[in-house]
Amino acid sequence: MNLDFLQAVALSVANERSVDRILERIVAGLADTPETVLARIWLIRPGDICAECPVSPECPDRTSCLHLVASNGRPLGEAAPRPTRLDGMFRRFPLGVRKVGKVGRSGEPLLLTDVEAAPEWLRDPGWAQREQMSSFAAQPLIFRGEVLGVLAVFSRSDLTKTHLAMLRTFADNAAAAIVNARTFEEVERLRRQLEAENEYLREEVQTTHSSSEIVGDSSATQKILEQIALVAATDSSVLIQGQSGTGKELVARGIHRQSGRSRAPMVRVNCATIPAELFESEFFGHVKGSFTGAVRDRIGRFQVADGGTLFLDEVGEIPLNLQSKLLRVLQEGEFEPVGDHRSRSVDVRIIAATNRDLRAEVERGRFREDLYYRLSVFPIEVPPLAARRGDIGLLAAHFLRQIAARFSIPEPRLKRRHVRDLEAYDWPGNVRELENVIERALITRRGDQLSFNLTPGQPGGPGAAASRTPIPAGKQQDILSATEVRAFERENTVAALEACGWKIGGEDGAASLLGIRPTTLSSKMKVMGIQRPR
Repeated sequence: MNLDFLQAVALSVANERSVDRILERIVAGLADTPETVLARIWLIRPGDICAECPVSPECPDRTSCLHLVASNGRPLGEAAPRPTRLDGMFRRFPLGVRKVGKVGRSGEPLLLTDVEAAPEWLRDPGWAQREQMSSFAAQPLIFRGEVLGVLAVFSRSDLTKTHLAMLRTFADNAAAAIVNARTFEEVERLRRQLEAENEYLREEVQTTHSSSEIVGDSSATQKILEQIALVAATDSSVLIQGQSGTGKELVARGIHRQSGRSRAPMVRVNCATIPAELFESEFFGHVKGSFTGAVRDRIGRFQVADGGTLFLDEVGEIPLNLQSKLLRVLQEGEFEPVGDHRSRSVDVRIIAATNRDLRAEVERGRFREDLYYRLSVFPIEVPPLAARRGDIGLLAAHFLRQIAARFSIPEPRLKRRHVRDLEAYDWPGNVRELENVIERALITRRGDQLSFNLTPGQPGGPGAAASRTPIPAGKQQDILSATEVRAFERENTVAALEACGWKIGGEDGAASLLGIRPTTLSSKMKVMGIQRPR
């Protein structure tokens, strides 16, 4: 080992931008001489395998240790394989323990000569004798005063203080190359994450439901709003269940907006649209070349959502063989991208939604029971629109105003008979169908006249709910603007109270007739200034 040789090795890694490639090239370069028995690099990293580490009894502090990250050498036996494995006895070294650990702790170099005279510091003196090892040198890898790790060389030749000094210069160059590569990798990671976030945001702009808030004042809607406020302050997993089109995503967004993670993204994954073979890559990302078509590194949705919320829509569609990996991320906050052996840590809150009965799916063996319980810490049931008819008028007015603004047209008037028909229809497609009906009516309107295409003859179709929603006698006004919906609601509330003899609660009370809770009706009466006549 001479200065020219070390300079050649240093130059070979100067332009590398991958930490792993730099480490491999350093030890391979040092091993490119018959004098080198073994060249190794350990880097200081957090403790990770303490429970199974062979040297854990000697470890005084399990927060960090030296991790073996690169190894190479030139064994004497022609058939002997190169010592490149990283899973041997000394894949970890406690800081301050044994020779390598002391170099890592103190930041001071070490030179040992005449190994045969003092073999006690070696774990396997027989190996040293077979390989004709004569000396050992170790230099700390230091950058700007910080010890990054240790570079060690086991040699068949007699290393001197001059060699140790040359190795010092080489170690400084190696440390700088490692830090530069780490910086480049971090910049690349952030760039890829930004690209992934931008790609995700573009998808969201194209696919996000046009409504951005939960509209309605029925007892069912008020209960959902109370549940959102209750669970938003926590990091607990939430399982939102309900039919398609009921607004499960709006509930998820409501939880995210009211949570401490609201400044971070809420990333949505529609599990029903992902091909089975791409689930793992979509969730966890992949590295270039990990499979056919992986032409570049890709960040997964878990990493994009780091610090925020991951919304797993239609979670029941996740393949059974991937559910265990999802469970691991939920339990440990760690995952590996496809084709990468390094774990990534994330801090993500999970909100899942499904239109399936997951409990039944568990019983049929199609969904893991442990994952089900992990997801459903706080379940929220979103009822179908037909079960919250008291919301339909407000929702129709909301969609009418919103879609008219999107079309850049004046807001048409909503006819009272249309409100009655909308409330009478069964809405198999729920809120999404209602929005589509409103949008279609705006597209096909003639002048200011709206016509809602509702399928007649449905059970509970148009006209069937006339007795359900009392209309005040003698009020024949046919036109109702969006701003007059609440005035109509007051009249309707008074009619319901009169029909029930001003009884509020109970099965024969006005609250039951209107489909709201008695406390909600009492509050409405105060807000609207409704009092029972004396």
